[in-house]
This record gives sequence, structure tokens and C-alpha cells, in this order.
Amino acid sequence: MANKWVYLFSEGNANMRELLGGKGANLAEMTGLGLPVPQGFTITTEACTQYYEDGREINEEIQGQINEYIVKMEEITGKKFGDKENPLLVSVRSGARASMPGMMDTILNLGLNETVVNAIAEKSGNARWAWDCYRRFIQMYSDVVMEVGKKYFEELIDKMKADRGVKQDVELTADDLKELAAQFKAEYKEKIGEDFPDDPKEQLMGAIKAVFRSWDNPRANVYRRDNDIPYSWGTAVNVQSMAFGNMGDDCGTGVAFTRDPATGEKKLMGEFLKNAQGEDVVAGVRTPMPIAQMEQEFPEAFEEFVKVCETLENHYRDMQDMEFTVENRKLYMLQTRNGKRTAQAALQIACDLVDEGMRTEEEAVAMIDPRNLDTLLHPQFDAAALKAATPAGKGLGASPGAACGKVVFTADDAVEWNARGEKVVLVRLETSPEDITGMKASQGILTVRGGMTSHAAVVARGMGTCCVSGCGDIAMDEENKKFTLAGKEYHEGDFISIDGSTGNIYDGIIPTVDAKIAGTFGRIMGWADKYRTLKVRTNADTPADAKKARELGAEGIGLCRTEHMFFEEDRIAAFREMICSDTVEEREAALEKILPYQQGDFEALYEALEGNPVTIRFLDPPLHEFVPTEEEDIKKLADAQGKTVEEIKTIISSLHEFNPMMGHRGLRLAVTYPEIAKMQTKAVIRAAINVQKKHSDWTVKPEIMIPLSCDSKELKYVKDIVVATADAEIAAAGVELEYQVGTMIEIPRAALTADEIAKQADFFCFGTNDLTQMTYGFSRDDAGKFLDAYYDAKIFENDPFAKLDQVGVGKLMEMAIKLGKPVNPNLHVGICGEHGGDPSSVEFCHKIGLDYVSCSPFRVPIARLAAAQAAIANK
Repeated sequence: MANKWVYLFSEGNANMRELLGGKGANLAEMTGLGLPVPQGFTITTEACTQYYEDGREINEEIQGQINEYIVKMEEITGKKFGDKENPLLVSVRSGARASMPGMMDTILNLGLNETVVNAIAEKSGNARWAWDCYRRFIQMYSDVVMEVGKKYFEELIDKMKADRGVKQDVELTADDLKELAAQFKAEYKEKIGEDFPDDPKEQLMGAIKAVFRSWDNPRANVYRRDNDIPYSWGTAVNVQSMAFGNMGDDCGTGVAFTRDPATGEKKLMGEFLKNAQGEDVVAGVRTPMPIAQMEQEFPEAFEEFVKVCETLENHYRDMQDMEFTVENRKLYMLQTRNGKRTAQAALQIACDLVDEGMRTEEEAVAMIDPRNLDTLLHPQFDAAALKAATPAGKGLGASPGAACGKVVFTADDAVEWNARGEKVVLVRLETSPEDITGMKASQGILTVRGGMTSHAAVVARGMGTCCVSGCGDIAMDEENKKFTLAGKEYHEGDFISIDGSTGNIYDGIIPTVDAKIAGTFGRIMGWADKYRTLKVRTNADTPADAKKARELGAEGIGLCRTEHMFFEEDRIAAFREMICSDTVEEREAALEKILPYQQGDFEALYEALEGNPVTIRFLDPPLHEFVPTEEEDIKKLADAQGKTVEEIKTIISSLHEFNPMMGHRGLRLAVTYPEIAKMQTKAVIRAAINVQKKHSDWTVKPEIMIPLSCDSKELKYVKDIVVATADAEIAAAGVELEYQVGTMIEIPRAALTADEIAKQADFFCFGTNDLTQMTYGFSRDDAGKFLDAYYDAKIFENDPFAKLDQVGVGKLMEMAIKLGKPVNPNLHVGICGEHGGDPSSVEFCHKIGLDYVSCSPFRVPIARLAAAQAAIANK
């Protein structure tokens, strides 16, 4: 049996997502439900993968099957490709397994040539429509298939409108459009060097290739990396017979959601444009009317559409995002998918679906993308300041949140300003998919054109970036990087604030306040905590961070970096004295000055954590990070030490290391200078004793973490010092106090010899930042210089420092657990690298049997949700 590369819509169903892509599987499912879907066929994701394997060519077997299915499609529709009497026109659209809005390409009205246009113009008595379709087709085909930029055609349209003295495309006559089509073809020939293709089958193969090729375009690659979509999936291609929304005033096109994608409210939301094609709504070139108005214009089609919405939502048990067309007052459904929504809406919808009996609590928890929670934890505008401010203008609140920053006008400027540390708001006429990197670099996005379903709105909601779209009151002058709103001229670098919930735009800066976990957020988090088995701790060095993490649900501190406590003015001086001391006595005297500060810090952390575990990592960085670089600081230190400036400079240069990441740091410092470990142990234990006395109902149980061990003898040496010091302190105070001494596993050798190390450790904590660095041999700080080249060459799909490498680093972690636990059955194991807050890494930690993950305070809710999803998925 030869491979089956092509399926009719009637041959598939919703469970064939991997093969037919999301759009194809849903078109098949809607066909099976008996909904009005223009028929067609889907070319599989496997055909896309094959296209890349065959050196970006569609092989004969696949081409043969496509040609067979064209004939089947002609039989179903009763129309024929290239036919004068009854021509078949199709749309060609991408459709990957995971929805990637605006990242890949679409071509409408394929199958047109001069002969067919003249024939349909005469037959329909609607020459304007026929030529409008043809000029659109030439424009899209040239842009998408042949990669002639859109802007050349936009300029020709703008010139034509100016010459005719009209504002809207719809005001151009049939003759104007015919002339435009001729100009477009001339533009095509000049850019490509050959005539625009007339043969519909040649056009179709070109379009299918273009969709396959767009899987690998720069914006799709960026989007996939951000959304964990593997390159190997490929995209399917859907070839669907056209329904025309641009035949006149009894036609139209629209996009709608069964619930509000910004708030989650249960009501039909959407937009409709009369006498238009789908790309007009999505591209945001014209600002459309709300869907409710469709009821007045097309009552029968609207009534049918409302029924379809109900059918689809009940069938998929989730909010649907649909595209549809009305042709001669008849409704056609072009696609449906689970709608992209803001984090607020996701929580509201999940709770409502549980209350409506459509979903279980576990299903509701599994529905929410943990990465989106980030937006809820970001600041909102201060209510009082907002009340006092007068909006300078208003657009559509397309993606919630508060953003203020300096105005920039291009995606490239946004990236550049952001790299300098500036907060920016990207202001555009409309955004296009190429702007994705600039949108990522911005606090917020403001567009002059486009509705709630324009590219800017959909992509911003997916990224959790605040967006206001369709503010038609802005007079834009992109050329000179300025715009006018409410009589004021704004230039690049001026401050504005935008509110993505209300759509309001404000002049200047409006202060923001922190977010709270309450309402639906609290409910979902409650369910998540019910189902997860992994504990979630936080990485925190200050009481303020610890308190924030506790509010967000942290169950302990998994990492407190003590060196961060040494950098304050009064402490650094004493620490520098310690570094520059000649004798142990001098060093101990200097450390004695730091001891009370450290003890005070630890007491504050124990207080903030209210009796939950606190893991304190002993000094980790190399000493050269603490010495002064400025001349006057060096002089100050020399005076304090009674040494000359030259002597101090000699000490400083002796600390210089060729490779400090692998240098004199971590427990190597404690081997050389045991007095540092002694001082830190005293501070930890004394703080614990004091806090325990104050709060008899808490169990204060310090966990001392020794960083960077690679050998059990080395760990034993330092641990013995810690234990002797701690036991002496506890005995002197005459109290009982339990404590633990563990280590960070961040050197591959530690993972490989974990059975030996476990004999000396009460716990392991994976420091995956360093473990990744040492396993790959990549410097964390320099990898950025070559990672982009690795992405382009498809060697890597993501940054191993952002998403845990489960194949290599993960194997070391698994090995360490399997070796360590049998030797020490009480060993508890956690992770405290940046990966602790990345959802796919959290799932991996659940799988390999970690006890907890630890992440930065604002990622705690994300980790709690991801841990619950892992438990539910692995049930």
C-alpha cells in the first residue's frame, strides 16, 4: 500500500490532528457534524516533512495524489479548474497541529486567469467582484508564493485610490481593478522575470509549496521556539473551494468567538465586514462592524450561525474561534479552533465550563497554558491614578494589561531600544507577522487599524502582551516617526500609557500596582494544589522576595544565595578586609563583623517563611567578584588594611582567574578558608534558634546547601566543619534544633558518583544552570553569540538554558536520583535552576521523581499549575 498523502474533508475527523493539522482535522469534524463547510481536501503534515526530506520538492507520488484529489473535488463541487462555464476557485491555507496565528501563509481565489475572470464577470453580471478577486489573487500569490513584497502592491493601490480621489478599496470600480490587475502582473514580471502563471494546476502546486516553505520562515521559527512546537511536526495544507464574501452587499466575511477572548464572558463576540474577504478582517486593513450588526443585515444567516456556534461549543466543550463567509446570504463555515484567549479569560472560561457541567476540575486545570499566567502576575494601572487621568484616545482593548513606555514606530527599533533597557510601546498602522520580534520586545502594542481579531490582537493575546488596536483617531506619519492624537503630536521617545482592558490611551506615564491572586485565579490554583504531588519552593535572597513568593503559594525556599547579602555598602567593606587578610586571625576578625548582618538576614527569611523549609546555599562565586575596581575604593581598602595601594592591587590581580566559572569558588573556598563556612554556619544556626524561640508553634529546620561538590571526600571535609560548628552552637544555647546538610548537584561528576555523594548528603538540589553549562561546555553568558546560528541550522530548537535538555542533562539528573536514593532512603531531591519555572521542565521533574521544584517568586503559580498538569497527565 502506497502512502496516503491526501484526505478529503469527509475522510478525516478531529482525532487526526497530527496528520491533518488542527485546521484540517476541524474541517473534517465540522463536515462530519453536517455543518455548511465548502468542501476540499487536506495534504498531510507527513507530506510537508517529505517535502523537506526531498530537498524542498514535492515528489511525483504526492503530486499524483493531489491531482487525483483535484478531480474528486471537481466532482463534489460540480465545478472545474480553469473552466469558462463553471470554474473551480480554491483557497490554500496552512494548518499545523498547534495553532500558530498569522505565522504561515494563505492564498485565496486560486484558479483565476484572464479567461476565467472575463467569463465569471459576464456570467455573474458582477465585473467588479471578478476583477477584485483577480487582483487579490495576483497580490497574494506574488507575495506568498514568489516572495515579491506586499508593499509594492499596496503602493500601487494607494496611488490608484489617490488618482481616483477615493478613500476605501471598495470605492474602486471594475475598470479600476482591471487596470490594477494589469499593473500587478507587470510588477510581477519585473520582479520575477516571467509572466504570471495562468494554469490553475501550476498555481496550486506553487501555492502548496509556498505553504510548506512557510513552516520554515523566520517568524514561524521564532513563534515555535516561544511555544514549544517541534520543527519535526510540519504543517498540513488545506485546499478548500471558495465561498465569496466580496460579491456585493449581500455577502460578507467574519471572525467570531463563542465567548469573549479578553474576559471569558459567555456571549458571542466577533466582527463582520460586508463585501469583503477574510484577509480584510484578519489583516486589519478595514476596521469591521461588531457581529451583532450582522443580525440586521443577514437575519437568516445570523440565526443559522448562532446555532452552529452552540453546536461547536457543545461538541468541543471549549470556547471556539471561527471564520465564516456569507455568499448571497448563505452561511459557509471556513474553520473552527479552540480560541486563543487571555489568561484572565482562560481562568474564567475554565471555571464556567466546570460550573456548566461541561468539564471536570482536572480537565479545567489541564486546559490552561501555565505560561499565560505570567500576565496575571504583572502590574495593572493604579486605580486612583487611572481615575484621575483623562484618556487622550480610545481603541479596542484587544489584550489586557497595563503598559507604559516610550513610543517607537518599527519592530527593529523596539528590539534595539529594549536591548538598551528602555521600556517601549510599539505604535504601528497595523502589525504584520514580520513584526513578532518587535512585539516581544515591547511593553505594549498600539495599532491604528484592525479589530479584535487582527494579527496584532491575536498574537499579543498569545504572548500575554498588552495591546490596543483600531484607534482610528490617530493621524499616523510613519515616515517621520510621529503621530497626532487629540491635537497633540507624539514623537519617537515620548511616553504613552495604554490600557489593554479598556482600550484607553493616555499621554505620559501612569503608575502601576502589583497583581493579586483571587477569584477565578484562586479557584484554579486551589484545584491545581489538590492534584499536584510536586512541592513548589522559591529562589529568594531577600525577605521581600520571600514574602511575595509566599503570597503566590511557595512552600519553602529552595535556594537562598548568600553572596547577594554581601554586596551592601557596610558589608562589602568587611568582606574585602577578609579577602585581603594575611592570617587566619585577621580573616576571622573581618568575618566576625559580617556575622550579625548574615544572622539578621536569615532571621528575616525564616520569619517570612513561617516555619516552612529554607535552604541556604553557602558562598558560591569566586572572590574576585567582591574586590574593588575603582581607584578610590582600592585606596579606601588599603587604608583600612594598613597596606599600600600597590599591595592591594597585587592581591586583586592574584585573584584573577582564566576561567572563573570553573575556578576557585563554591565549596573550594570552604576547603581553602574553612572560617567562611564556620561564620555562615553560626549565622544560620543562631538565626534558627532565635526564630524558633519566638514562634514555638513553627518548626524551624534549616537546610544548609554546599555548592559545587564533585567528590564525596571533598563534601565530607566541608560537612564535618559545618556539623562541628552547628552542634557546638546548639549545645551552647542548650536547645534542640534539627538541621540538614545537603549539596547542589551541578557538576556532571557529582551526578555520575551520586551513590558516593549521597552517603554525605541529606538532600540533593540540582543547580541546572551550571549543570547545563558544564554538560554542554557552553558558557551561559556567551552562548547567545552562537545560539542563533544553531537555530538557523536546525541543530537546536531551543535555548537549553531556558528549557531543560531532557536528553543529556535530564539523563544525568535521573542517574543521580537512581544512584542516590537506594544509598540514602531519606534523601530529598529538588531543582533550583531557572528551569524550575518552565512548564515542560516541571513535567520532566515530576516524571523522574523529584520532591520539589524551586523557581523565582513570580513563576511560583506557573510551577504549581504545571506540576498539577503533570500529575493529571501521568495518572
